[in-house]
Amino acid sequence: MSERRVVVTGLGATTPLGGTIAETWDGVLAGRSGAKPLPEDMLERYELPVHFACTIAVDPSEVLSKVQIRRMDPSAQYAVIAAQAAMEDAGSPEPDPERLGVAIGTGIGGVWTLLDQWDNLREKGVRRVFPLAVPMLMPNTSSGNVSLLLGARAGAHTTVSACASGAESMGTGYEMIRQGRADVVVAGGTEAAMHPICFAGFAQMQALSTRNDDIEHASRPYDTGRDGFVMGEGAAVMVLEEYEHAKARGARIYAEFGSIGMSADAHHITAPEPEGAGASRAMREAVERAGLADSDIVHINAHATSTPVGDVAEANAIRRAFGAAADGMPVSATKSMTGHLLGAAGALEGLLTVLAVHHRTAPAAINVEDLDSKVDLDVIRGEHRTLPDGDIAALNNSFGFGGHNVALVVKSV
Repeated sequence: MSERRVVVTGLGATTPLGGTIAETWDGVLAGRSGAKPLPEDMLERYELPVHFACTIAVDPSEVLSKVQIRRMDPSAQYAVIAAQAAMEDAGSPEPDPERLGVAIGTGIGGVWTLLDQWDNLREKGVRRVFPLAVPMLMPNTSSGNVSLLLGARAGAHTTVSACASGAESMGTGYEMIRQGRADVVVAGGTEAAMHPICFAGFAQMQALSTRNDDIEHASRPYDTGRDGFVMGEGAAVMVLEEYEHAKARGARIYAEFGSIGMSADAHHITAPEPEGAGASRAMREAVERAGLADSDIVHINAHATSTPVGDVAEANAIRRAFGAAADGMPVSATKSMTGHLLGAAGALEGLLTVLAVHHRTAPAAINVEDLDSKVDLDVIRGEHRTLPDGDIAALNNSFGFGGHNVALVVKSV
């Protein structure tokens, strides 16, 4: 069997910057922060040290029915909204259901359902626990609901690898098509973790920014003043399609999904390996599997969470992977605007990388006022960077607690 190429034919998202991928892209290009104050009652009841987050811009109730809202955890709601939009953007392809797959990752899953129903059990008794509690709180509830929505029968997969989940799920979709298991796969990530326990846990780790008096400037990757990441939520999904299948139906093609590289640090449950050994292996594998030279990579959308340790570790990893060639790889840090969507972060940044290649425009980071001297990279600030003509490729990095490293390559078509 000849090698099966994989292309991107549809994009969908609901994020802190907008209810669609177009609104999100416009927000990124405008340099708009998605940070908003948290509800006062939450702050007062739990005395949270962090008063803000990048919460979703459009409430799911504006898109979904009351029945859908009732029967799905917010994480699944976001995934369904993004998947539906991606399929519409792809021209509503109708492949054989046996050749249509789903791969939706999440870092935490149905945390709202789990803890709300636990409260019901403790306070009101077993009869007040919702009968659909278990299928709503399962991590695979999002892929299952998207599979039901689309009638996808080639497989419904869920990758749970912390903040690398969305990227790894897109890699799963890519491999499904490459292996001949599917012709079309709806792939991405989702997260709805704006629960007090998540804020409390991350805050106790000192992982979150506490810039409560200047929330729009709190997410500042690679800046000397960074003090932690800003929580985000939402979902991002792309339609991956076998090239000949897409061409036969006259689909609009954004870009080619070139490859995925993966590794594990085996270093620490939360801290990255400081010299970037594992992350650099994932990047090298992605580039080599795509059959590219280092000089073909003209842009990197970095993981860049705005944590003091993580940003330097990633910068070290990029230098370790590419050496002097990294000078020709301008770096975007889009979490400066969207916040950190945890299990959906890699998916959203994968979509933004596709759009960067498609539009030949690499977004500028905001809030990078004093670049850390330990970050030896060409971080894009101020003006967006125009990418070269001709055949180009870009890299998207995602890393997660547990030492998960994922790098994706996107190529022009």
